Amino acid sequence: MENKEFSKQLENRTKKFALSIIKLSISLPNTPENRVIKNQITK
Repeated sequence: MENKEFSKQLENRTKKFALSIIKLSISLPNTPENRVIKNQITK
């Protein structure tokens, strides 16, 4: 696998991961504890 292809695949995986983290944070109930968790995982 060449460097450019690897870079593009890594970018796509990172983007999918970020979107799944955002979806997870949205699904958490809005409690004080979960607000802390949401802030930490979305940083």
